[in-house]
Amino acid sequence: MSEQTVPEASEPGSGPGRGPGPAADERPEARLERAVRAAEQALIEFEIAVETFRVEVENFSRLHHQKLGPMYSRLDELDALIAEAKAQRTGDPEDLRRAREARSLVMPMPGVDELFHDWLDSDGMSDDASAMLTDRAVRPPERVRPSEEVRRLYRELVRQAHPDLAQDEVERERRDEFIARVNAAYGRGEEQVLRELAQEWAQGPAPAEQRLSESEELYERLEWLSRRKELLSVVARDLEESAIGSMLRMAPEDPDRLLEEIAEQLLGDVEKREAELAALTAE
Repeated sequence: MSEQTVPEASEPGSGPGRGPGPAADERPEARLERAVRAAEQALIEFEIAVETFRVEVENFSRLHHQKLGPMYSRLDELDALIAEAKAQRTGDPEDLRRAREARSLVMPMPGVDELFHDWLDSDGMSDDASAMLTDRAVRPPERVRPSEEVRRLYRELVRQAHPDLAQDEVERERRDEFIARVNAAYGRGEEQVLRELAQEWAQGPAPAEQRLSESEELYERLEWLSRRKELLSVVARDLEESAIGSMLRMAPEDPDRLLEEIAEQLLGDVEKREAELAALTAE
């Protein structure tokens, strides 16, 4: 697209209806530099959104496992007991095969017990896990998402210290290390740590001023930003299409309620299986 030129000498009042054109002394790279700056800020905002959703998915996955895992385990155990009871009654080879398959799903794998040391007791289930199947209260689960204040602190720190704003390798490395600490604190929802990091950044070296770049450098920078956005888009899509991500998107404002609804359904399934097992073993 060709740019309109400003006449070198124009009579007062000439060119009615025409708005002001580009400044006559504006460097040709100035518009490209503004595009680079805008793309950098857009990429940072996109990275913040992706990281926020990643933390939400990770925390929701942990909460889902904590709250519903014992119910799924109980259902698998009941399925195995029902299949074994049927096989014992009939002696049919097919029923015996189904019973072995059902039991294999609940048998512990080598090296797995230590992963669930907080769940299992001498009876095979911890107090918290047993409480999931009764009316007893359990310890409140961890927060699904960081608080609004933690989100605000995180966003401000990323906008200030993002590595993509560095203009030399030393400054990029410093920012990379700092943002890694910011991400870790954000993932744990540590408000005080984020406040301390904000103070640390404010006392550190000021970010280097960005200078005007040559056209080739600016185009290369735009291409890099575009590739980075494509990679982030893949990450975002994978998160959204994952099982936990899909569940989270069903109730983004109230994920706890979604877990409660699933828990109610699972409790109903447990009651049905227990009734079926009781009928089989009573005869």
